[in-house]
Amino acid sequence: MNDFLIGIGKRLKDIRKKNNLTINELAFKANVSNGLVSRIENGRTIPSLPVLLDLIQSLEIDASYFFEGVEKKSNAKFIYVPKESQQIIEKEVEAEGFKYMHIFSKSLHSLGFEAVLLTLEPNSKREKVITDAWEFKYILKGEVKYVIDNEEVVLKEGDSLYFNGKFPHVPVSISNESCVMLVLYFYTA
Repeated sequence: MNDFLIGIGKRLKDIRKKNNLTINELAFKANVSNGLVSRIENGRTIPSLPVLLDLIQSLEIDASYFFEGVEKKSNAKFIYVPKESQQIIEKEVEAEGFKYMHIFSKSLHSLGFEAVLLTLEPNSKREKVITDAWEFKYILKGEVKYVIDNEEVVLKEGDSLYFNGKFPHVPVSISNESCVMLVLYFYTA
Protein backbone atom coordinates (compact mmCIF):
# COMPACT_ATOMS: atom_id res chain seq x y z
CA MET A 1 0.00 0.00 0.00
CA ASN A 2 2.90 2.36 0.65
CA ASP A 3 3.75 2.42 -3.07
CA PHE A 4 0.34 3.99 -3.67
CA LEU A 5 0.98 6.67 -1.06
CA ILE A 6 4.17 7.88 -2.72
CA GLY A 7 2.51 8.38 -6.12
CA ILE A 8 -0.79 9.93 -5.03
CA GLY A 9 0.33 13.56 -5.16
CA LYS A 10 1.98 13.26 -8.56
CA ARG A 11 -1.05 11.46 -9.98
CA LEU A 12 -3.41 14.09 -8.55
CA LYS A 13 -1.37 16.91 -10.09
CA ASP A 14 -1.09 15.15 -13.48
CA ILE A 15 -4.86 14.60 -13.75
CA ARG A 16 -5.68 18.10 -12.46
CA LYS A 17 -3.43 19.67 -15.10
CA LYS A 18 -4.73 17.35 -17.82
CA ASN A 19 -8.25 18.55 -16.94
CA ASN A 20 -7.05 22.19 -17.07
CA LEU A 21 -8.01 22.81 -13.44
CA THR A 22 -6.15 25.17 -11.14
CA ILE A 23 -5.38 24.23 -7.56
CA ASN A 24 -8.02 26.81 -6.52
CA GLU A 25 -10.69 25.23 -8.71
CA LEU A 26 -9.99 21.69 -7.50
CA ALA A 27 -9.87 22.80 -3.85
CA PHE A 28 -13.19 24.62 -4.22
CA LYS A 29 -14.88 21.62 -5.87
CA ALA A 30 -13.58 19.25 -3.16
CA ASN A 31 -14.33 21.72 -0.35
CA VAL A 32 -10.74 21.72 0.95
CA SER A 33 -8.10 24.43 1.21
CA ASN A 34 -5.74 25.39 -1.62
CA GLY A 35 -2.84 24.76 0.74
CA LEU A 36 -3.95 21.18 1.40
CA VAL A 37 -4.17 20.39 -2.33
CA SER A 38 -0.73 21.93 -2.87
CA ARG A 39 0.82 19.95 0.01
CA ILE A 40 -0.70 16.69 -1.29
CA GLU A 41 0.48 17.31 -4.85
CA ASN A 42 3.98 18.17 -3.69
CA GLY A 43 4.35 15.14 -1.46
CA ARG A 44 4.37 17.19 1.72
CA THR A 45 1.35 15.38 3.18
CA ILE A 46 -0.77 12.30 2.49
CA PRO A 47 -4.55 12.89 2.38
CA SER A 48 -7.04 11.05 4.55
CA LEU A 49 -9.20 8.59 2.63
CA PRO A 50 -12.32 10.84 2.70
CA VAL A 51 -10.31 13.81 1.38
CA LEU A 52 -8.70 11.68 -1.33
CA LEU A 53 -12.09 10.37 -2.43
CA ASP A 54 -13.50 13.92 -2.51
CA LEU A 55 -10.57 15.03 -4.67
CA ILE A 56 -11.01 12.08 -7.05
CA GLN A 57 -14.74 12.78 -7.31
CA SER A 58 -14.02 16.47 -7.94
CA LEU A 59 -11.78 15.46 -10.85
CA GLU A 60 -14.84 13.65 -12.26
CA ILE A 61 -13.01 10.37 -12.73
CA ASP A 62 -13.38 6.84 -11.37
CA ALA A 63 -11.19 5.83 -8.45
CA SER A 64 -9.98 2.85 -10.48
CA TYR A 65 -8.72 5.22 -13.20
CA PHE A 66 -6.96 7.36 -10.59
CA PHE A 67 -5.05 4.40 -9.14
CA GLU A 68 -4.08 3.00 -12.58
CA GLY A 69 -1.36 5.64 -12.75
CA VAL A 70 -0.02 5.15 -9.23
CA GLU A 71 3.04 2.96 -8.78
CA LYS A 72 2.36 -0.63 -7.81
CA LYS A 73 4.50 -2.89 -5.65
CA SER A 74 7.24 -4.75 -7.46
CA ASN A 75 9.43 -7.69 -6.49
CA ALA A 76 12.33 -6.37 -8.56
CA LYS A 77 15.84 -6.74 -7.17
CA PHE A 78 16.74 -3.16 -8.07
CA ILE A 79 15.19 0.04 -9.35
CA TYR A 80 16.68 1.86 -12.34
CA VAL A 81 15.63 5.42 -13.16
CA PRO A 82 17.02 6.79 -16.45
CA LYS A 83 17.87 10.48 -16.60
CA GLU A 84 15.17 11.00 -19.25
CA SER A 85 12.42 10.06 -16.79
CA GLN A 86 13.46 12.72 -14.28
CA GLN A 87 11.28 15.80 -14.34
CA ILE A 88 11.10 19.31 -12.95
CA ILE A 89 8.37 19.66 -10.33
CA GLU A 90 6.75 22.70 -8.80
CA LYS A 91 6.56 22.19 -5.05
CA GLU A 92 5.37 25.62 -3.96
CA VAL A 93 3.38 27.90 -6.23
CA GLU A 94 4.34 31.00 -4.24
CA ALA A 95 8.09 30.22 -4.09
CA GLU A 96 10.54 32.23 -6.19
CA GLY A 97 13.93 30.85 -7.20
CA PHE A 98 13.26 27.23 -6.14
CA LYS A 99 13.77 24.60 -8.86
CA TYR A 100 13.11 20.96 -7.90
CA MET A 101 14.22 18.11 -10.19
CA HIS A 102 12.41 14.89 -9.19
CA ILE A 103 14.92 12.07 -9.56
CA PHE A 104 13.45 9.13 -7.62
CA SER A 105 10.59 7.96 -5.40
CA LYS A 106 9.70 4.51 -4.15
CA SER A 107 8.26 2.78 -1.15
CA LEU A 108 10.10 -0.20 0.29
CA HIS A 109 8.42 -2.13 3.10
CA SER A 110 7.23 0.52 5.60
CA LEU A 111 9.48 3.31 4.31
CA GLY A 112 8.61 5.71 1.50
CA PHE A 113 11.51 7.49 -0.14
CA GLU A 114 11.78 10.44 -2.53
CA ALA A 115 14.86 12.17 -3.91
CA VAL A 116 15.05 15.57 -5.61
CA LEU A 117 17.74 17.99 -6.66
CA LEU A 118 16.90 21.48 -5.43
CA THR A 119 18.52 24.51 -7.03
CA LEU A 120 18.10 27.58 -4.87
CA GLU A 121 18.69 30.77 -6.85
CA PRO A 122 20.09 33.97 -5.30
CA ASN A 123 17.33 36.14 -3.80
CA SER A 124 14.89 33.21 -3.73
CA LYS A 125 11.82 33.55 -1.52
CA ARG A 126 9.47 31.13 0.18
CA GLU A 127 7.59 30.83 3.46
CA LYS A 128 8.41 28.05 5.91
CA VAL A 129 6.74 24.72 5.06
CA ILE A 130 5.92 21.54 6.96
CA THR A 131 6.19 18.00 5.55
CA ASP A 132 5.20 14.56 6.81
CA ALA A 133 8.74 13.32 6.21
CA TRP A 134 12.17 13.20 7.75
CA GLU A 135 14.39 15.27 5.45
CA PHE A 136 18.06 14.90 4.55
CA LYS A 137 19.90 17.69 2.71
CA TYR A 138 23.38 17.38 1.16
CA ILE A 139 24.93 20.54 -0.30
CA LEU A 140 26.46 19.79 -3.70
CA LYS A 141 27.35 23.39 -4.59
CA GLY A 142 27.20 26.78 -2.89
CA GLU A 143 25.94 27.67 0.56
CA VAL A 144 22.59 28.22 2.22
CA LYS A 145 21.11 29.12 5.58
CA TYR A 146 18.49 26.65 6.80
CA VAL A 147 15.87 27.89 9.23
CA ILE A 148 14.21 25.05 11.17
CA ASP A 149 11.55 26.22 13.59
CA ASN A 150 13.40 29.16 15.20
CA GLU A 151 16.95 27.83 14.79
CA GLU A 152 19.37 28.59 11.96
CA VAL A 153 22.29 26.67 10.51
CA VAL A 154 24.60 27.66 7.62
CA LEU A 155 25.48 24.83 5.24
CA LYS A 156 28.33 24.87 2.72
CA GLU A 157 29.36 22.49 -0.05
CA GLY A 158 29.79 19.00 1.39
CA ASP A 159 27.70 19.68 4.52
CA SER A 160 24.57 17.68 5.31
CA LEU A 161 21.51 18.19 7.48
CA TYR A 162 18.83 15.78 8.71
CA PHE A 163 15.64 16.86 10.50
CA ASN A 164 11.96 16.16 11.12
CA GLY A 165 9.99 17.98 8.41
CA LYS A 166 7.10 18.52 10.83
CA PHE A 167 9.05 21.52 12.14
CA PRO A 168 8.42 24.61 9.97
CA HIS A 169 11.49 25.05 7.78
CA VAL A 170 12.92 26.96 4.82
CA PRO A 171 16.27 27.26 3.04
CA VAL A 172 17.38 30.89 2.67
CA SER A 173 19.75 32.08 -0.06
CA ILE A 174 22.78 33.85 1.46
CA SER A 175 25.02 34.13 -1.58
CA ASN A 176 25.15 35.62 -5.07
CA GLU A 177 25.50 32.11 -6.50
CA SER A 178 23.01 29.28 -6.84
CA CYS A 179 23.00 26.57 -4.21
CA VAL A 180 22.39 23.00 -5.39
CA MET A 181 21.42 20.33 -2.89
CA LEU A 182 20.35 16.72 -2.91
CA VAL A 183 17.14 16.42 -0.87
CA LEU A 184 15.93 13.06 0.42
CA TYR A 185 12.48 12.66 1.98
CA PHE A 186 11.78 9.60 4.17
CA TYR A 187 8.13 8.77 4.87
CA THR A 188 7.24 6.13 7.43
CA ALA A 189 3.99 4.22 7.59
